[in-house]
Amino acid sequence: MYFLLRTIRIIEWGVAPSDSALAVYIEHRDELLSYANRFVQDPARAEDVVQEAWLRLVARSGKGEEITNTLSYLYSITRNLALDLVRRATREVVEAPDSPIWLQHSTQALSAEHVVLKRDEFRAVMEAIATLPERTQTAFRMYKLEQKTLQEIAVFLNVSVSRAHQMVREGLVCATRRLFIDAS
Repeated sequence: MYFLLRTIRIIEWGVAPSDSALAVYIEHRDELLSYANRFVQDPARAEDVVQEAWLRLVARSGKGEEITNTLSYLYSITRNLALDLVRRATREVVEAPDSPIWLQHSTQALSAEHVVLKRDEFRAVMEAIATLPERTQTAFRMYKLEQKTLQEIAVFLNVSVSRAHQMVREGLVCATRRLFIDAS
């Protein structure tokens, strides 16, 4: 309905499409919808995209710009609008307030017990890591605390990337044992 009202309003402004353009649109509308739906994966949004493509065609025709291949133009505009919609949707991910993402970022302050527990766990991990060879400790700290890549660790320690990975893994195994196996 919105599309029809908007088209009527455009026609009232004296920006009526040519009969051939309208015929092309009507004839290929279902194919355009299917094409748009491949991108947006939602029939309602595909409908919006195709309608917007039609309105842009009409607006361009109203400016006196000649479009030599109406169908090609409609497919091109449909593709661009659909891709824009998909890009915008990936940037504007909206999470419900009760989703896990929001729950992780609670506005409530952490309890003193929680803070003490986490500090004890961190101290236990660091004590466990202290039992490892110095280069393995360095690799683990660089990876977990400084968030360095395995490549950066390998260069710093003058070892291969696979050896750097092995050293980090040894640190992780040691820390995991301390936290989960030795604690029980």
